[in-house]
Amino acid sequence: MPIKVVQFVAILFTVLALIPGAAHLIELPNKMALDRESYMTVQRIYRGWALAGVVLLGALLTTLWLAILSRSQPLPMLLAFSAFALLLVTLITFFVWVYPVNQATAQWTIATTDFERLRARWEYAHAVNAVLTLVAVATTAAASLTWRNI
Repeated sequence: MPIKVVQFVAILFTVLALIPGAAHLIELPNKMALDRESYMTVQRIYRGWALAGVVLLGALLTTLWLAILSRSQPLPMLLAFSAFALLLVTLITFFVWVYPVNQATAQWTIATTDFERLRARWEYAHAVNAVLTLVAVATTAAASLTWRNI
């Protein structure tokens, strides 16, 4: 497959992976101001969002593929691998910080006694992942822009 196709698909998947995180980041200030009952109601909108993991998997695979294909050019390879590493960190962050909260709250159907702490952990972990994914978008694009046909 031509490198230009891999570059395009890697950028596309990485941008698509940013969408859920960016949504979380944009809504964060308003959601943190909600009372417990309102917050629990709003959290229902995330049912089915686990499918966003498919896009993240696509972004991980295509940025790694781009890094491998770029190995003859150090800068594009480093940038593509950086994008892969950043996306991998978002996955790790999800399983270390977000997933346990989802389990503790039964996907936000139970308001636990430590609701405030769990909400902050869930919201801020998503915010961090949004920023990491945005940087991954930039490094994926930069890997493509710095590629030189030799």
